[in-house]
This record gives sequence, structure tokens and C-alpha cells, in this order.
Amino acid sequence: MSEYNPYTRGPHPVGTRQFSWTDTERNHSLPVDVWYPATKAYEGKDLDPETQDRYEMVPGMGEAVQQAVKDAEAESGQRALVVFSHGFGGERRQTTFLCCHLASHGYVVAAMDHVGNTTADMFSGEGAAGDPEVIERFVQSRPCDVSFVIDQMLAGQSGLEIIPEQIGMSGHSFGGWTTLKTLETDERVRAALPLAPAGGFTALDADNVMAKSLDFTWRREVPVLYIVAELDSILPLEGMQDMFDRNPEPKTTVVLLNADHFHFNDAIEQTHDGYKLMLGMLTEGMDEDARHSTETMIAGMKPSSELVAGADAYALINGLGLAHFDRELRGNQDAASFLSGDLVATLAERDINVKLF
Repeated sequence: MSEYNPYTRGPHPVGTRQFSWTDTERNHSLPVDVWYPATKAYEGKDLDPETQDRYEMVPGMGEAVQQAVKDAEAESGQRALVVFSHGFGGERRQTTFLCCHLASHGYVVAAMDHVGNTTADMFSGEGAAGDPEVIERFVQSRPCDVSFVIDQMLAGQSGLEIIPEQIGMSGHSFGGWTTLKTLETDERVRAALPLAPAGGFTALDADNVMAKSLDFTWRREVPVLYIVAELDSILPLEGMQDMFDRNPEPKTTVVLLNADHFHFNDAIEQTHDGYKLMLGMLTEGMDEDARHSTETMIAGMKPSSELVAGADAYALINGLGLAHFDRELRGNQDAASFLSGDLVATLAERDINVKLF
């Protein structure tokens, strides 16, 4: 049996750097965070609360912490790159557990804010989720954000060396849609990991602009691993099945049982329960149809205490995500053997229950 174990944290301490880059062609500035392998001098400091990076997603809303050291000296060498795209009303640091895990295994990870579509924008009242004009605007701009960040990373603007032939992408929700759409628009992306992606047709949403915009006509073969949630209250499993059916081979979908939409974010329990509470507060200002729809959604959402533990979701996403990129970007045969095995049984041994489409 191979010693390959993608679940455990890798041998590299993790550093993180923050940038603001301006796309002059679009007159558009983007905050970008980058995670990378740091030198041995930082060993253990990325896991020590005293030296870990702390930051505010929204000013005045409390401090978050991640398993990385800010501005740590980078270990030398060329690296594979993974770009991460946040969800609607998310933020570039919404899924640091995965970004740090990949960096600990030798990857460079870059995540940008899709400006105008972030947590701070939602709190300010901009960019209502149900506004078709807002969605259409970001359908156009999000893939451009990704390609611009890839351009900057390849040009060395982060101070890190990237292997041009080893670029992958991941994203959650609208960021999962962004991942799939970018495969159509940027041929440099060689492997994809969409997490609970938007963009699937359902019986209740046959006029979905994001679903209509995905044609899955890529000009090369791109292996795609979907990881989705069985009880997704925002993007139902029916839509995930639709995307999987339209997606060309090679493709795999792993469904995490008893999980909801926010099992792909940091602080899963807090994020899930906080979103449910916020929805309840917003119903008072809605019209009758919207209020009924939202109340139905809330009624169908279990509290986090009744859902799969966040630690199990992290293990699943980190392990399968790393193995996917190891196989497709690095050509790692141990990762290929791992993924070709019985994933349902292998994960059950870790008390993580999944099914495959």
C-alpha cells in the first residue's frame, strides 16, 4: 500500500502575501492574497496562534485567523499554481483551510476579491443576489479577473516562480461557476476543482443565466473533480447533477452526505448558522413570494449541530483536492492510484460518508 496520504498537512510551513493589482485595460483593481511554501525558518509558526496571520474580512466585524505566516520568506523553486474564486458575497480568504493545505504541499495558491461581489459589498447593500443585472455583470467580469491574476502570477508580480504548464483552479458556489467558465476562456488552466458550483439547471430554475452561459465546449481535455453537498439549501443537488451530465470526460463528482452549502468555507458551523439567522432577519423586508421562498429555504436548513462536522468536510476537500491536483498537474502516480480506488470505502474508513454520481 502506498504511503501517499493527501489528508495530512504537508512538509512546508506556509506563508501568505497580500497585493493590490490593477488591470489597466479594464481600469479595475483587485486585492489578491497568495499562499506559498515558506522556508524552514518558519516551521511551526504557521500553526502557532501567536504567529499566525490575523485579518478582518469586514472592518469592525471581528478578527479571523489562518494557518499561515504573513510575509514569510518563500522557499526557492518553481511551483504549480492554483487559483481560487470565492462565492457570491464571499471573500478571497473564505476558504483558507484549502489554500493553506495546498501551499503546505508545495503549491502556490492565489485568490482575488471579485470587487463589487464580496462580503463587504453585501454588507454595504450593493449587488443584491437576486438582481439579474448584477449577476450578468459578474458573469462577464469574473473570468477576466482570473485570467488577469494568472497573467500577474506568471509575470512574477508575487515574487514567486510559477510553472506555466501546471495551473489549476478551484472555487466555491459562484466561484465554482467561475472555475468552469474560465475553462472555456483560458486554456492555461489544466485541472479544475469546483466546490458546490452554481450554474446547474433545475426544474424550478430553467431560466438560469449562469447555467445558460456554460457550454462546456473546451478546446482541450480538462479533468474536473466536483465536490458537492447532499443537502445544499442554496444550490440543490439537482443542479450539480445537470452540470456533471453536461461536463465532458474525464469527470468525477463526490457528494458529501449530510452537508450544506457552507461546508466549503472556513468556520463552517458559524458561517452556516449565521447565514440562516441572517435570512430570517431579511424576510421582513421581502414581498410575499420572496418571503415564502426564503422561509421555505430556512425551514429546510438543519442547524450545523445536526450536519456533518466541519473537520470531516475539511479532510474530504483537502485530501481529494490535493490528490486531484497532484495527479493532473504534477503527474503523481501515487495520487492517481489513490483516486482510482474505491473512494466511498476509503472515506468511510475515516468516518466520512459520501456517494458518487
